[in-house]
Amino acid sequence: MTAQHLDDRILRRFSVCGSSPPIRPSLRYSSRRLEMPEAMAVLVAKLHAAYSAVIGWLVFSFRSLFRVLHLGTISWYGVPFFRDRRSLLPVYSATSLRALEDPLDKLTVVLDLDETLVSARLAPSLPATLRDQAIEAGVKCFDMEFLVMDEEVEENQKKVHLTILERPGLQEFLYQISEFAYIVLYTAAHEDYARPVVDRIDADNRFIHRLYRPATINTKYSNYVKDLSLISEDLSRIVIVDNNPFSFLLQPRNGIPCVPFNAEEYFDKQLMEVILPLLKRLSLAKDVRPLLYKRFRMPEWFEKHGIPSSWMHEMCGEELTDLQSR
Repeated sequence: MTAQHLDDRILRRFSVCGSSPPIRPSLRYSSRRLEMPEAMAVLVAKLHAAYSAVIGWLVFSFRSLFRVLHLGTISWYGVPFFRDRRSLLPVYSATSLRALEDPLDKLTVVLDLDETLVSARLAPSLPATLRDQAIEAGVKCFDMEFLVMDEEVEENQKKVHLTILERPGLQEFLYQISEFAYIVLYTAAHEDYARPVVDRIDADNRFIHRLYRPATINTKYSNYVKDLSLISEDLSRIVIVDNNPFSFLLQPRNGIPCVPFNAEEYFDKQLMEVILPLLKRLSLAKDVRPLLYKRFRMPEWFEKHGIPSSWMHEMCGEELTDLQSR
């Protein structure tokens, strides 16, 4: 039996079994057409098929690994992490935040916690009459207990009882925003305090991610500044709502300053009547920064409050000049 006839028999066996034939072994036959025992030829063919399968599996594995590294790492909670060029957070690709291939990328709304979404008061300092009035007005509140370091005795902890009041309309506010935007929590508070509070107010898990104090930075003019570039490299479709304007000092044209919320203001309507309509309008804009600049003029506001314009231009570069000229 010649080698060519043996090759043909091997291919016919694979076609009878219903599987795809392997690539023919690249054997160099001499001019004398060396004959090979049939069992040896079958063994060579099987080894070659196994080799091809292993190579295919390795290629698939490397492609899958590359895709995971390119798109981002998945957290323990199944939520992509954020890109952090300062190594504060795991690597995250901003494209995963936005609707892929959409004509207009989904808006990303970054929300502060204290005095923006909730008001936290020491339980003994909150008058019972004020609490009752807030509850009668429909404000949701709950008590929580935390362990904090004792300032007088180091390494000792003491219990602190807090009453947390939700800003009026908070749940409806979060629900409506989630219909057209991604929601991110970004607070300067410590995680030990903020995490259980957010667990209570966000029972439906509408926040796709939460950033705490370690994700803030200190600048020459203000501490605990929030850097939106940690969330998205493209700042055209991201806004931050914060009662402290200095929190968005690094991206002043992406910020929405809001009135601080306190327990005494249980009649507050900021979320539903002021912030929500503005966010809906911004969700339709290709770039939110020109609209927010025209409305709030935050770079000029910072300059009036002691931030030199030269420092602002140094931080924002040509982008600030370009937006102000629109």
